[in-house]
Amino acid sequence: MGELRLMKGNEVLAEAAIRCGCDGYFGYPITPQSEVMETLMASEPWNTTGMVVLQAESEVAVINMVYGAAGSGKKVMASSSGPGISLMSEGISYIAGAELPCLIVNVQRGGPGLGTIQPSQADYFQAVKGGGHGDYKMIVLAPASVQEMNDFVDLGFELAFKYRNPAMILTDGAIGQMMEKVELSDYKPRNTVDEIEKIAGNWATTGKKPGNRRNVVTSLELDSARMEENNLRFQQKYKKMEEEECRFEEILCSDAEYVIVAYGTSSRVCQKSLEIARSKGFKVGLLRPITLFPFPKKAIAKLAEKVKGFLSVEMNAGQMIEDIKMSVYEAGKNVRIEHFGRMGGIIPTPGEVVDELEQKFS
Repeated sequence: MGELRLMKGNEVLAEAAIRCGCDGYFGYPITPQSEVMETLMASEPWNTTGMVVLQAESEVAVINMVYGAAGSGKKVMASSSGPGISLMSEGISYIAGAELPCLIVNVQRGGPGLGTIQPSQADYFQAVKGGGHGDYKMIVLAPASVQEMNDFVDLGFELAFKYRNPAMILTDGAIGQMMEKVELSDYKPRNTVDEIEKIAGNWATTGKKPGNRRNVVTSLELDSARMEENNLRFQQKYKKMEEEECRFEEILCSDAEYVIVAYGTSSRVCQKSLEIARSKGFKVGLLRPITLFPFPKKAIAKLAEKVKGFLSVEMNAGQMIEDIKMSVYEAGKNVRIEHFGRMGGIIPTPGEVVDELEQKFS
């Protein structure tokens, strides 16, 4: 068993980055994720693992530092909240277009605009539909516990390097500020230049190329035919992600007549809702997407063959429900799909979810 600690979710993100051999973290303070950088600064990993930790002058600078460091094959990450991720969106698109691995964390707060510093899930579209310009996707992991905040740092880097693509941990202010027991990962050494070349292949700009051959990292291609070829290759990569990397959890779905679909903090609330609903004779199950992209379309389509309805529970006005509908309708099923959400930083209660189930499906 690894080292056990009682830690905040944001603190765990920082500790996990150090322990997984992260080469660099670039960030800018914004509530409710500021503890990530604060924890890294207090830990001083540059004295132990050699990890670089730098507060940039803005989120625009942050993502371009990530872009440059990722181009050299380094394990690099950034964290922010909704307004900061909005500023990073252009750079994230560049990174996706240049096919570079990196890890970005969004500890969501309520919006739009500056909104509130309270937790929200209103950045779903921003994360899974691209967010920036162009036809690109990020791998999006949605933790529902402080333990998963730890585990998904290493997993995020693993998937980012496997597909040469940015990965995102999409969490929220509740999990970021929550304290739970966590089993920390063992320390991994940072990769040497030789190891980077072994992992990254021949694309990284490590400065160790024989002769006059150079690696050029860019998302720019002025030849339209070649740019289309690039885009077709990207789409094949995203399709492979959907086939091989979809992750989800099913709870009490085997005999369920109705299924709640929820992720992150909402899924934690809904686990208690199941208990209350079943005590009233309401056969309800929970499907928790762990990857929001790739989305568990096949799992939802399979459930649609036997259930009477789905309830999408989100801390927003209704975003993930669109992917649930698409999953059901593409499978040729005609099942009722409803949404229940709270906004502005309010977390729904288990009782509210059960009331919504009874009102919409009884």
